[in-house]
Amino acid sequence: MALSETHLPVLDAAHRGDPAALAQLLRLCQPDIRRYAQRSCLISDVDDAVQEALLVLSRRLEAVRVLAAFSGWLFKVVQRECRRLGRVALNFDPYDEARAEQWLAAQDTAGLRADLVNALESLPVDYRQVILLRDFAEMSIAEIAAELALTVPAAKSRLHRARQMAREYLIA
Repeated sequence: MALSETHLPVLDAAHRGDPAALAQLLRLCQPDIRRYAQRSCLISDVDDAVQEALLVLSRRLEAVRVLAAFSGWLFKVVQRECRRLGRVALNFDPYDEARAEQWLAAQDTAGLRADLVNALESLPVDYRQVILLRDFAEMSIAEIAAELALTVPAAKSRLHRARQMAREYLIA
């Protein structure tokens, strides 16, 4: 979410409990919440996700301890609501943990190792490299970024995409 410097006093006042500032913050946040929901939700769930995110924002703003984390917190609220609505509406969950657990329980150790090696080998080199550095060499994100001449956000993004691709390979 893109709160500009001019909006920070509104956020701060709303965080301290000013009802007028909270109403203004809700108006400022709604377009960004809607844009994010349109990317994260089924199209039929966008309005419900926006409404629920605004409700959570109005009720739980005091839970945000560091105002710099506000945007990330708010986007997580929207993402969580989109997942909940998708599960309810279509029995759809892009991060189906039950399916992953079921698959994992059905694997023997040797088969699991072979599948993991195959999944890693199926990844493009850039993605395989970041997973190996993080999960096997146990490097921090900052160390990976320095090693690969990436920014920290780029390293995080690449790791996230690499894990998604490996997961899709394993569970498919």
